[in-house]
Amino acid sequence: MRRMSPEHLVQRGRRTIILNDSPLVRIECGQGGIVLSRKMPIFYSALLLTGVNLLLRTVGTSFQVYLSGRIGAEGIGLLQLVLSVGSMALVAGMAGIRTATMYLTAEELGRKRPERVVWVLSGCIAYSLVISGAVAFGVYFFAPRIANHWIGHPEVTDAVRLYAAFLPANCLCGVMVGYFTGAGRIGTLAAVEVAEQCCSIGCTVLLLTLWAEHDAPRACQAVILGSSMGTILTLTSLVILRLTERAPASERIPIAGRLRRTAVPLALADDLRTGISTVENLMVPKRLALYGGIGSPLAAFGTVCGMVFPILTFPMAILFGLTEILIPELARCNAAGSRERIRYLVKQSLRVGLLFGTLCACILFLSAEYLCMKLYSSADAGRYLRWFSPLAVMLYSDAVTDAMIKGLGEQKASVRYNICTNSMDVALLYVLLPQYGIAGYFISFTVTHIINFYLSLRRLLKITGVDIHISIPIRTLLCGCIAVFLADFSPSPLFRALSGSILLLCLLYITGVIHTADAKWLLQLLNPNKKCHCA
Repeated sequence: MRRMSPEHLVQRGRRTIILNDSPLVRIECGQGGIVLSRKMPIFYSALLLTGVNLLLRTVGTSFQVYLSGRIGAEGIGLLQLVLSVGSMALVAGMAGIRTATMYLTAEELGRKRPERVVWVLSGCIAYSLVISGAVAFGVYFFAPRIANHWIGHPEVTDAVRLYAAFLPANCLCGVMVGYFTGAGRIGTLAAVEVAEQCCSIGCTVLLLTLWAEHDAPRACQAVILGSSMGTILTLTSLVILRLTERAPASERIPIAGRLRRTAVPLALADDLRTGISTVENLMVPKRLALYGGIGSPLAAFGTVCGMVFPILTFPMAILFGLTEILIPELARCNAAGSRERIRYLVKQSLRVGLLFGTLCACILFLSAEYLCMKLYSSADAGRYLRWFSPLAVMLYSDAVTDAMIKGLGEQKASVRYNICTNSMDVALLYVLLPQYGIAGYFISFTVTHIINFYLSLRRLLKITGVDIHISIPIRTLLCGCIAVFLADFSPSPLFRALSGSILLLCLLYITGVIHTADAKWLLQLLNPNKKCHCA
């Protein structure tokens, strides 16, 4: 997804391991060397990640509500601008290393060479220290100019410098998370993730209460510092866990060439893409100011990005486990030449994304005003959420598609599509915002995301040879429209959401989109004693 989460300071990852084509074999390194043991299938790994991420997303969204009530829509807008610049610095400092670490680790394990992982990790750490250190120095030195000329608020200079100070730690954390993602320790990462979130939110709330209060620039510093404390905790924990592993001995292998081919193209493309996205976010309030129908452009920007988008993307926590598992899973299958399993995973994942996205779109559309009034006391947020909620079908499917493309080694194509659509987005926003305000933002968002999803899906189907019957998406969307139309007559928002969900599932069953075989498939997944092809 391209610009749905500027509020997140650091992306996180998880892991799973598969040896050859078997999803039930794990590599463990103990005192006696390499030991093969049983591990839970991809379904259970994804299920664990889903539960943990759903918990964390609930806590994070609750904190976003707390923050918006404390500093207001304008303060949230200012925070989004600071984090947009921070996101650009993070991507530049990360320089593609998180995905490269994940991919190279999964590749070595997929080829039965676990002893080489230590050299992969060493090369990735060295690469990260050099790049992130240089970027951090540049951001810290130019912080006054960034705050004054880019963000337009000199008072956030200290917040930008604070972000730069912790940038190398953030990037090293990305390396360690990439390693654990490619190697498969789901429970460990889940526990560390929970501890990090608790630490981050606890530190941030403490700083807001005792120091920042209702001051927006100080609140930006509090959020950055709180998140950085959580990052330090995660980095320390993962490094200690890695040092306690007894990795098998191996002769030194050249890693610079593979790292250059994997990380550098991603870094260049990500820098360009994120730079365009940051320009876009910084431009929005300024172009909105030219539209006469908005009193506070910064508040409108904060309402959409800081209030609407967290709710719109909240259900995606349920898909997050699947998308994170798919990258290393498909990388291993691709390295092992398991084309049949790849096609199976692609078909099932696309189907899950379509059905889940449709269900969430219906629920969000039917309960938009109620949710936003309860959470933010904002009628504008409710109205905007109704606009964006139908796009959940495409956004959720796009998240799954993007993960599968990366897992199959098509990162360059994915980044190329993102750069093209981000550039188009900037051009559309520049033209539409002064004429149509937030409606112009919605039009630009919709058009560019549709194009991005189409290009990504076309590429995925081409490289996997998977055929999709167009009747399935059409029937699914028609069922969603009918369910929303019928349920919208109810005066109770909660009953509307519940009845809409039930109607949708009934219509999907009646039209043959889902059937009894799906229930049997799910039961097979839930029963570890039964042999299941999809495990």
